[in-house]
Amino acid sequence: MGAVNESATQTKPGLLERLEDGPVICAEGYLFEFERRGYLQAGAFVPEVVLEHPELVAQLHREFVHAGSDVVEAFTYYAHREKLKIIGRENDLEPINRQALALAKEVADETGTLFAGDICNTNVFVPDEEETHKQVRAMFEEQVGWAIEAGVDFVIGETFSWATEAALATEMIKEAGVPAVITLAVHREPHTREGWSPEEACKRLEDAGADVVGLNCIRGPQTMLPLLEKIRATVKGHVAALPVPYRTHDEQPTFQSLEDAHYHDFPDGRPFPTALDPFVCNRYELGDFARAAHSLGVNYLGVCCGAAPHHIRSVAEALGRTPPASRYTADMSKHAYLGTDPTLKKEYREFAKEL
Repeated sequence: MGAVNESATQTKPGLLERLEDGPVICAEGYLFEFERRGYLQAGAFVPEVVLEHPELVAQLHREFVHAGSDVVEAFTYYAHREKLKIIGRENDLEPINRQALALAKEVADETGTLFAGDICNTNVFVPDEEETHKQVRAMFEEQVGWAIEAGVDFVIGETFSWATEAALATEMIKEAGVPAVITLAVHREPHTREGWSPEEACKRLEDAGADVVGLNCIRGPQTMLPLLEKIRATVKGHVAALPVPYRTHDEQPTFQSLEDAHYHDFPDGRPFPTALDPFVCNRYELGDFARAAHSLGVNYLGVCCGAAPHHIRSVAEALGRTPPASRYTADMSKHAYLGTDPTLKKEYREFAKEL
């Protein structure tokens, strides 16, 4: 990889400076949002929308910043060789990465937010197969290289269930000379696929050079929070927490394991990933999570797959922020039936109990 490009926005505080001053909010969740809107296919989950409708990607970046995100994360999750090969678009590997980075940079520059690159689980890594390690290194190296050329402020390595694969991501990012945010995905059993506890895995990653370590995706607020407490007590540096906005619980701790007793004719035998609607957390639950995680000492906060801008706004407001979207935070005093404004008709307010 070449030398680190100087960011066009040197005057703005970097990630680590911002974390020293207080929480940093990072909006994720692009895959599910574009699948819901009909621009991305569930299953493959390849961000083809970056090439086919770049204006929509830029607009969603803006919506998340409007809602309170401090970071514009390039939509390069699953924009790697393994996933593009599955859909027959491996030749689009470099164009999709460069386009995603350009779109994110544009919005970050115009809004003064941080510009982040993104790499993720490769789905080819096998711990005892050295050849897969070489493949993974090559996949990370090319994606991180493009991110550095685009001038990112830092790179996110996310959704790793193998902590040893996360360590390779950490190595590649740190070699490139930018901060590394590394987050693990903890599945039904509360450990990595190596069998390490989340806190042990995060400590290993921190010792390997990661600037921020923590968890993202897979688990909702209720089943992620207890793991975060142990991580915070174990690592010295900054901790990240980006749950999915779904009501996971002890019996079904991941969004893949959720079961719906009210419907049984799922195309794939389970609600995940296209029928999770009954389990969506409301915005206030995400605010509660943000407050609880921050009180533990977690300073890098966001929401992952399933997130929409109103979830990010709630996280921001829970942390004491007033992003532009807060101009439209609910004020039910003005509601025709449920309101309290003295100009409202008495006949309508009295009818409220009949609604």
